[in-house]
Amino acid sequence: MKQVTVITDGACLENPGPGGWAALLRFGQHEKMVSGSEAGTTNNRMELMAVIKGLEALKESCDVTLLADSRYVLDGFDKGWLANWKANGWKTAGNKPVKNQDLWEELERQVKRHRIKWVWVRGHNGHEDNERVDVEARKQATALRDARGFTAVDDEV
Repeated sequence: MKQVTVITDGACLENPGPGGWAALLRFGQHEKMVSGSEAGTTNNRMELMAVIKGLEALKESCDVTLLADSRYVLDGFDKGWLANWKANGWKTAGNKPVKNQDLWEELERQVKRHRIKWVWVRGHNGHEDNERVDVEARKQATALRDARGFTAVDDEV
């Protein structure tokens, strides 16, 4: 199995508001950046989307070291949140609907394709690759905002 490193980040200019995501894929000396944006979204959705799209970009099953600065995403796996939510009919411990269920379900499908080692990195702390994906995610969110000329209030309409 190929060994790949995937570094991800999501950004949101308002929460909710225009958001962006980015994933840097590295295999040996080869790198590929994938990124995108979404209107009327949240930071957590963009963090999830970055991981989903990064894994989706891999054409075959891989051993993946996945670096993310989102405790929300990593805790979903490391702390067993995802398994508990599914066992509870997609309800939280407080019996409320799980936010972003659609993305968690898609992320689970992508995760099943690979062997993943989850690694948390502190955001905005000088980690070169984390800074690169942060810049790209923000660039995507800003480009969307500027292209559409909308504000957070517009996103909710």
